[in-house]
Amino acid sequence: MFHTVQQGRMFCAPRVWPDLGGPTVLRTMQILTLVLCSCSGKAAALPWNLPSNSSREYQADRVFIHTESSQYSLPCSPIDMKVADPTYQWVQDKAAPKLLSVTKEGHLLFQHFQAGDSGKYSCTISYKKHGVPVSQTFHYSVFGYHVPGGLDIVLLFHSTLCEDKWTKKFLWDLQEKLRQLEIEQHCKVQLAATCFPSLNNPSDEFIIQVRLEVSLFGPQWDEPCNSQNMEKAIDCYHKTVQHNLGQVQLALNRFFKEHKSFHITRNDTPSINFTNEFVGFLKTEQCSEGYGQTRELQRCLNCCIACPPGTFSPPRASQCSPCPVGTYSLIYGVAFCTPCKDSMITMVPGASSIMDCGKKDRNQQVDSIVHRIPLLILIIVPAILALNFLFIPSSCYWFCREYRVLSRDPAPGNMVISFFRISRQHLQNGPAAGPAILLQLTKLSFVMKQVMRHSFGISKLKAGAKASDGTAGFQSLQSRDSEDLE
Repeated sequence: MFHTVQQGRMFCAPRVWPDLGGPTVLRTMQILTLVLCSCSGKAAALPWNLPSNSSREYQADRVFIHTESSQYSLPCSPIDMKVADPTYQWVQDKAAPKLLSVTKEGHLLFQHFQAGDSGKYSCTISYKKHGVPVSQTFHYSVFGYHVPGGLDIVLLFHSTLCEDKWTKKFLWDLQEKLRQLEIEQHCKVQLAATCFPSLNNPSDEFIIQVRLEVSLFGPQWDEPCNSQNMEKAIDCYHKTVQHNLGQVQLALNRFFKEHKSFHITRNDTPSINFTNEFVGFLKTEQCSEGYGQTRELQRCLNCCIACPPGTFSPPRASQCSPCPVGTYSLIYGVAFCTPCKDSMITMVPGASSIMDCGKKDRNQQVDSIVHRIPLLILIIVPAILALNFLFIPSSCYWFCREYRVLSRDPAPGNMVISFFRISRQHLQNGPAAGPAILLQLTKLSFVMKQVMRHSFGISKLKAGAKASDGTAGFQSLQSRDSEDLE
């Protein structure tokens, strides 16, 4: 028995088939199929289709999950696959991946999602199809985001002390009293304080300025929004934030009306009073630190997206900026980049790995010199121009001085001056003054010729200064000048 199998199809020839064993229906059908095939001389397809590739990979769409979402379920496959006994394996592309929570249906669970949970995730679903192992891998890019909205509050308290230990104790006591309000309003409150002397009584009275930043994304804040549909979820988030914003403001107003004064005590010391005198509210649309309005989420262009590795966003920035040279960021959603250690630097801004830090080599030193060349040019070129402006007048001065010493006429420039004076007079006389002007031009040409000849004579005299007949040469030069004048 000879079989030739090619691309899932079997080619066969007339042969006598041996006994295949027990009289089962399946084997009988196989025999009939192959016999018919042998009689017709055509290829017969198998009763099933074997997959040509047992492993495939797919790049899925980007996934955006809201910050502090109570729970988000990410399926392994973007489409519903009906397979028998599948196994699922989720992997996070991170240097130190955390333990992932996966349901028996293969869904990856995120609880209280944070910016640091953003990144690349892959899920591999494995199963058998007609006894052949098959696996399909889906790659996801997960981003954290939040809709804009928050509350800033400024409080002014009067106190008789401005010591750091008392201020910290006061902030701790205020934070504890606000804890119940945070639970009820599903928000988070962060406090910071500064102390300065009072204008009325600077020596005995101080003002404690307390700043409260209220985040509306506290525990269970998204209870009204449980839709997996992105468009419906974003619309629900916007409405929930606006509703919670008004409720939090009313609750804080009531709180500070009921708590006008805070009595802070320490061991073996009298209590200090912090009396509230002013409360101011300001609604904000800024991003949280580590988030920026990158406009990547088309359904919410003003939403704040977690800054990717290599970028950062400090408080109140609302934009993701590349890490400066000498710093890097490894994870999503950082407020400040990490500096390189041991005097190392990065080659370019936006480093996303500690491996990008390196020592400053010779090439970098050359680059720094090249960058300084324009500055050097700006310094050197004006200096050269200034020297030229000084050299030209001084050269003219020494030339005129040497000419007056060697020339018989103590003022050779007088003829030039007289030429321009006489020329102006003749020009006033009209066309009849043509011959006189021509005569003056001839004289001016003679003066210029003398200037050139005397310049040559000066160089010749300097070259022969060491010879004994220097005086004779000078006299012969004067005699030639006399002949030219005649």
